[in-house]
Amino acid sequence: MNDNTGEGMLYLCATPIGNLSDISERVLETLRGADIIAAEDTRNSIKLLNHFDIRVPMTSYHEHNRYDKARELIGKMKMGAKVALITDAGTPAISDPGQVLTDMCHKEGIKVTSLPGPCALITALALSGIDSSRFVFEGFLPSEKKSRRQVISDLTKEKRTIIIYEAPHHLKGTLSDLYEALGDRGMALCRELTKKFEEVSRMSLKEAKDHCDACTPRGEYVLVIEGADEETGPIDVKEYSTKVLKAKVDEYTNEGMDHMEAMKKVAADLGVSKRDIYRKLIEK
Repeated sequence: MNDNTGEGMLYLCATPIGNLSDISERVLETLRGADIIAAEDTRNSIKLLNHFDIRVPMTSYHEHNRYDKARELIGKMKMGAKVALITDAGTPAISDPGQVLTDMCHKEGIKVTSLPGPCALITALALSGIDSSRFVFEGFLPSEKKSRRQVISDLTKEKRTIIIYEAPHHLKGTLSDLYEALGDRGMALCRELTKKFEEVSRMSLKEAKDHCDACTPRGEYVLVIEGADEETGPIDVKEYSTKVLKAKVDEYTNEGMDHMEAMKKVAADLGVSKRDIYRKLIEK
């Protein structure tokens, strides 16, 4: 660590997403010279620190204490402490509670620097071979149904390459939801990046959905999905069964919408006209 000003500072330290050899010498130097290491999961991070023989006090900083602990850490930095922030894997503050601490440091006038290194979304995008000139990163999709529907609906006409993180136990549902909304466009299904059993599989969304329906997904996944174009967009309403469309409408009516309003909302979600939904559900 080269800072000798005596002022407190926050160091965002990127750590390996799998292969421990990917850690940089600068990160190791910074971790060894820090006054305190704030880690998303101390039980996980102690393995990394022990591997590199780093003996610096750790404190837990995660989603559930991000505001209270941020204030505590800022208090220490104001007294001159050098705080190194690490996440479970990858770059802190990217789809990570470290964003809150970073924002608060800037507002309090505390210097922040980032030590670049591994990042799953960039690794997956590079490996995918899919257009990387313009992309949008969604992180993990919301778990709450209404918010999730809205996010996926917004993606139906997204022309940039889409990158999504997903845990193995949610992968089947996510691929099904994306296929229904986005259509059968190309994608790369990436898992266990930089690890021994790394896999990058180029296929269509439907093929990915069918593949995961037939097996038990394991490991952490990154989905890299082609953006929409003139030929690639929402599935035509004719490709939905009446049963599926009715279930979608029922979700909204169960939330308090009247039937016509619910059909209008489903039509907007799918990028089709309300008339098409009406004909499918009523006229037939």
